[in-house]
Amino acid sequence: MGKIKTHRASAKRFSVTGTGKVKAFHSDHRHNLGQKTQKRKRKLRSAQILSPAMTANVKKLICK
Repeated sequence: MGKIKTHRASAKRFSVTGTGKVKAFHSDHRHNLGQKTQKRKRKLRSAQILSPAMTANVKKLICK
């Protein structure tokens, strides 16, 4: 029986916490930063916890 391979692109972008939640970084923090407010950029710096629906999809990809 074959094994399911880890989706490497997803494994590099998401990580699973000890309690099973999936952690990811915010988008929109790459370019055009001059026109975004300091408050918005500060909020985008921290990681986010994905919703339960997205968590199920990501966990299938990264096999955890």
